[in-house]
Amino acid sequence: MIDSTSNARHRSRTRFWLIRLAIVVPLLFLVPVNSGKIATAEQTKQIKQDHAAVCIYRAGLQQVIEYVEKTPALFPETKLAEPRLLKREEKELVWAAWKRYLDYLVALDAISQRHAGYWKLEKAEREESFLIAYAAHAAKHRFTLQLVHRLTNDPAFDTLLNEPVPELGLPSGIFAKLKFRFISLIQAGEFAAWEAIYKAERGRLMAELRTLIDADTEVIWKFSKGRGEKLLLQNALQIVKGTARQAVLPVQTAVSEWMGDTKVARVNYSLISAEQIAALLPKLEPGDIFLERRSWYLSNIGLPGFWPHAALFISTPEERVKFFNDDEVRAWVKTQGRVDGDFEALLKEKYPQTYALGIKPQEHDHRPRLLEAISEGVSFTTLEHSADCDSLAVLRPRLGKVEKARAILRAFHFAGRPYDFDFDFQTDSALVCTELVCKAYEPVKGQRALTFPISEVLGRQLTSANDMVRQFDEQFGTPSQQLDLLIFLDGIEKEKRAVVVDVAEFRASHKRPKWHILLQNGNGRKNGQ
Repeated sequence: MIDSTSNARHRSRTRFWLIRLAIVVPLLFLVPVNSGKIATAEQTKQIKQDHAAVCIYRAGLQQVIEYVEKTPALFPETKLAEPRLLKREEKELVWAAWKRYLDYLVALDAISQRHAGYWKLEKAEREESFLIAYAAHAAKHRFTLQLVHRLTNDPAFDTLLNEPVPELGLPSGIFAKLKFRFISLIQAGEFAAWEAIYKAERGRLMAELRTLIDADTEVIWKFSKGRGEKLLLQNALQIVKGTARQAVLPVQTAVSEWMGDTKVARVNYSLISAEQIAALLPKLEPGDIFLERRSWYLSNIGLPGFWPHAALFISTPEERVKFFNDDEVRAWVKTQGRVDGDFEALLKEKYPQTYALGIKPQEHDHRPRLLEAISEGVSFTTLEHSADCDSLAVLRPRLGKVEKARAILRAFHFAGRPYDFDFDFQTDSALVCTELVCKAYEPVKGQRALTFPISEVLGRQLTSANDMVRQFDEQFGTPSQQLDLLIFLDGIEKEKRAVVVDVAEFRASHKRPKWHILLQNGNGRKNGQ
């Protein structure tokens, strides 16, 4: 609860910024207007999804800041007289945090843009849409101010973070443009305008978002007491050098626009067709690993590289019975306490509730055939749903049927657990997509298994889908190769289709920028290649 004194103080601050900065902000564009337009069912659903997404993406920004603040060896607490010469491994840790920060920033940018027309909606939806937009805006502003404040302690970051980021498809000068955008007087005036409307239109909906907004704006106001101007002056030279005539991030004008356009243009279909998905089924076996790329899936955010998602193909009960009709499998099942050696009966006996979910028909009466960790949690999904994406690769482990049966049994153990937005492989209470695959095929004494490379992101060790492809590339054609490529369907955005490409193209795919589609020409190759 904010008392009248606090409200008066905030109103005074708002007037102070608007008058002092002499900013002419198009308030009429921002002020809610009752246009009589009722939100559609799709808009209402989007509001609910974006409400949850803002909280997740904001938590992602906060996680990066917390990592920066607790790692003074990488990010100095006080101003250095001279820039440091960082080692390669130190640079990689800094880049990992930087890339993840930009990832969440892009996601919040897109949400802000999606709700820019909030004022067109009726009162309840209008208030919710405004709060989503402002929460995204405040989070970006607050955490970027904190990040820039810390990073300016080492002049080396002006060089390191202004270098191109190939994994994100970003050109040079991004750090300078970020500083300009979030420290500039124009941005401060824009924030003051949003804050004025927030205070004037204070309602009761979305208490969680209001709490986050209040926390973020309090930090922003503290920074506004001279610190923002000081940071601007400290970085004026780099800002002028790095921004030229462009005052916004390329991710704002390119990626975020594409994100919105693609959502609208391709909301009901993906680049891989239903016919291509149907043609996959006869080729698949239980234990196959799916690597998927779909545009702006919630669980993509925060994961590095072109390939963000992995899933485990488990097939249907009938298909499993046929595939695992094997003497070695029956012998192994008996060691698990099932005297008849029936693997399917073992699954049902050990995980009865999970098993019931795994055979329940889903949309269009399709049957579940995969287990994957998605934003809703570790879920059974249909081939038609999971493969409905923009690029897809299917990998087959070079393992026997016993190892694949064991992997499926393990995967059933994790079904129903929540998605791990903290990307913490150390815990099993929540899982990220690749974690499910890694733990299903985790080595066990006396049995063959799969091992995957580990990367460090914000002090946490994890395996990304992109790491899996990089490892495939490195191991290909050697005795250590663990997987075979069954098929690679590569999406070509401009042609609105996916095509089958060879193993050489798949091996190189982990080197693609995260926003690869932005750089494609009509032939599905990066511009300039």
